Amino acid sequence: MNSSLLVETNDRVLYLTLNRPHSLNSFDENMLSGIIEELQHAAHNQKIRAIVIRGTGRAFSAGGDVKTMGSATSSQVYEHIGILNECIKAITKLEKPVIASVHGFAAGAGFNLALACDLIIASETSQFALSFSKVGLISDGGGSYFLPRIIGPHVAKELFFSGEPVDVKRMYELGVVNRIVHIDRLQDDTAEWARTLAQGPGKAFGMMKKMIDRSFTMSLDEILEQERITQTLMISTEDHAEGVAAFKEKRNPSFSGK
Repeated sequence: MNSSLLVETNDRVLYLTLNRPHSLNSFDENMLSGIIEELQHAAHNQKIRAIVIRGTGRAFSAGGDVKTMGSATSSQVYEHIGILNECIKAITKLEKPVIASVHGFAAGAGFNLALACDLIIASETSQFALSFSKVGLISDGGGSYFLPRIIGPHVAKELFFSGEPVDVKRMYELGVVNRIVHIDRLQDDTAEWARTLAQGPGKAFGMMKKMIDRSFTMSLDEILEQERITQTLMISTEDHAEGVAAFKEKRNPSFSGK
């Protein structure tokens, strides 16, 4: 049993809850390995259509455990970040929507874990910090990749250099956070959003995610051709047939995700 990660499935939504509240849900190997394993299973489970990552206690995640910093060897750090990297890649490669539900602090690699998700919903009291510079380190967990693509290089450098906490309102204004809700509504609103996504055209969502993520490294000509090929395949999906039928019959579609 993995006590560092709580796993629950409800309404076709997989909930992965970071569960090390005594250390603000800082990462350990069991937690990261558990996330990787659950996402790999979710990739092949048709009953799971959306994923939520959240935290217990006072925070989403503080990322690396500061209490252990300075005692790990170079080889241990290299191995740990390798597992973190696999976790980040598992989120981005999964052809299903992944929501980060953030309360309290999302700091360091914990912030970067949220950035790797497709969508972020956060409480009005949450804060975000790229605190690596405070301990003389660089970002790990993909922050150097994700954040500049969202907010641009100059603002990203400001946040990386300062390491100071940034409130959720500014993160919303910068386009990092999708929705801000009252802390008392965070769990319910997250679940409602996830259920809505789980009822959507899963195959189309997966392809949309891939196309958007690839757009940063592809030319317009390449994107246009990829859209042409993908759309040719999409017209034969069950969800497309259901969507067309529902439109003609003036009813809400019932997508199967196939």
